[in-house]
Amino acid sequence: MNQFEINLDFSNVDFSSLETEDDFQIEAKKLLPQALVKLGESVGEKTWEELQKSLKQGGTKLNSSQSEKRKFIQETGRNYQRKASNKERQELEAYIIEQLRQHKQQ
Repeated sequence: MNQFEINLDFSNVDFSSLETEDDFQIEAKKLLPQALVKLGESVGEKTWEELQKSLKQGGTKLNSSQSEKRKFIQETGRNYQRKASNKERQELEAYIIEQLRQHKQQ
């Protein structure tokens, strides 16, 4: 999880209402779908770069149009959101709770 940086949008979070563990968990569950997509997109972007690098080294013509790259990244994000395991979801939820706590302290 920590090898990919994801920036979550906390602009709609009312930090003053986060007091109990349940409050943090409820908010994390709301943010989880967005976070899954963002994490999947982060993985997709890294994968795209590695694929392009390996194709270039192999002498294959690169398909490096920005629209194809964006499409690949978005599709990877949606696929990750749908297919993430329960363990991955729980780890990401714990990460979100940790981020919420840090933002609340600031």
